[in-house]
Amino acid sequence: MTGSFPRSLVLSLLLLSLLVLNAATEARRGMPQPKVIPLGSSGKEVTPVLAGPPESVKMKSGLVVLAPGKSVGKHSTEGNEELLVVFEGQGVMTFEDGSKLQVKANSAVYCPPQTEHNVTNTGTDNLRYLYVVSNAR
Repeated sequence: MTGSFPRSLVLSLLLLSLLVLNAATEARRGMPQPKVIPLGSSGKEVTPVLAGPPESVKMKSGLVVLAPGKSVGKHSTEGNEELLVVFEGQGVMTFEDGSKLQVKANSAVYCPPQTEHNVTNTGTDNLRYLYVVSNAR
C-alpha cells in the first residue's frame, strides 16, 4: 500500500469530520443567527427589534417614534447600558437629578447603568430613534 492510505483510516477520518460538522451545527442551533431586521414603524410608539434570547445573546432593542410633545416615560437602565441612535427629529433626555442631554437627528446618546431617565420629543416633527440595551454585567 505504498502511497495510499488504508481504507479504515480514510473511513475513520470521514466519520470524524462528520461528527465535528454535526457538533458545530448543534452548537449553532442554540445560538442567535445573523439576520436583517426591517425598521419600518408598526404604528406604535415602540416597536421591538430584538427581544433578547433566542434572537440575540443578551441584547434588546426597539424602534421608537414619538409625536411632538410625547415622552417614553421615566424608566431606569438598571443593570444595562443603553444607546440611542437618533434618525429624525429632536428632543431631550432628562435624568433623575434634573440634568438634560439634547437628542437630535444624526446623533447617538449613551446612558450608563443604574440611570433613571426619560426621553421627550421637543420638536415639531416625530422623534424617531433606535434604542439598544445590553446587560452591563
